[in-house]
Amino acid sequence: MELSGGLYGFGLPFLAVLTVVVFVHELGHYFIARRNGVRVEVFSVGFGPELFGYTDRAGTRWKFSIIPLGGYVKMLGDANAASTPADGLEEMPEDEKAVAFPYKPLGARAWIVAGGPLANFAFAIVLLAGLFSTVGQPFTPAVVGGVTPGSAAEQAGLEPGDRIISIDGQSVERFEDLQQVIALRPEEELTVGVLRDELEIELTVVPERVVTTDVFGNEQVIGRIGVFRSGAEYVQHDPLTSLWQATKESGVMTVRTLEAVGQIIVGKRSAEELGGPIRIAQMSGQAAEIGIITLIWFTAMLSINLGLINLFPVPMLDGGHLLYYAFEAVLGRPLGERAQEFGFRIGLALVLCLFVFVTWNDLMRIEVFDFVKDLVS
Repeated sequence: MELSGGLYGFGLPFLAVLTVVVFVHELGHYFIARRNGVRVEVFSVGFGPELFGYTDRAGTRWKFSIIPLGGYVKMLGDANAASTPADGLEEMPEDEKAVAFPYKPLGARAWIVAGGPLANFAFAIVLLAGLFSTVGQPFTPAVVGGVTPGSAAEQAGLEPGDRIISIDGQSVERFEDLQQVIALRPEEELTVGVLRDELEIELTVVPERVVTTDVFGNEQVIGRIGVFRSGAEYVQHDPLTSLWQATKESGVMTVRTLEAVGQIIVGKRSAEELGGPIRIAQMSGQAAEIGIITLIWFTAMLSINLGLINLFPVPMLDGGHLLYYAFEAVLGRPLGERAQEFGFRIGLALVLCLFVFVTWNDLMRIEVFDFVKDLVS
């Protein structure tokens, strides 16, 4: 069993990365809440008992809590960290109703809830834009440098020097774009648009199904056609171009993540690829060992994933609250308390089941049960 260096190997990078992305998420909620005149009572990074904190002039308690697996912003009128409406709201004084979250207009409440995920996406864009304007953006022309004998690419008729301009109807600008599409489509027939000797032709390729290990040591199933790039390049952009390219890159990462989740749901990809806190901790430590650039990329990806997960329409998550608000917009009134409570319980059960499942995957991946068995046998 390997734990990549113990506390200093993965614990500290994990806490640092997770703290940053959680803080950004909650700051999104906090900022929009304050802009809409809502009193924020608690801003917590982590759950459970408080480790340390302070109270600002506005009466907000800023704190770090003992369980570092998330965070919350508790606003006036909330009963708990999940933003369940508090009891006795009707008896609340008028001056407090004016700054209470439940009494704000529907649009304001929706923006406040969406503020967390939006902040995560914006943070990822800023991180990537910073990289693209300093280190540069990976930008390898989609030109075939070589073809592996007997590969899917050779069978399809791809040749060295071919410039790939599209795949399955999607335009291709970089070799990295080609890799991202093919990796998610093993054993699927794909139409490849190729520019050869100034003529456009179409070829059909079926990526091979390959089990590979990424830089973090995680096994995953990907598609591969067997072509080599003509050479690796990095293109440094000006700040505005970097911001635009970072936005596009974040969009691509979001779409690819959703595609992978969809493939898991329909059974095209194994659910064992899902990871939990232990896997994130390991990947954080390994990213830190590789270098600051890899760690920044990993932080951006984690921020996007946190934003996406919170937008899933599951009660307890931000997406669940937005779903409630959608019903409220259609019905002209909030859902009844019983319906909201029932949804909250279902959401809690789903979140807990997912947490147990991904943690089990993590433990099986690091062979912790074999380790314990060896100790007692």
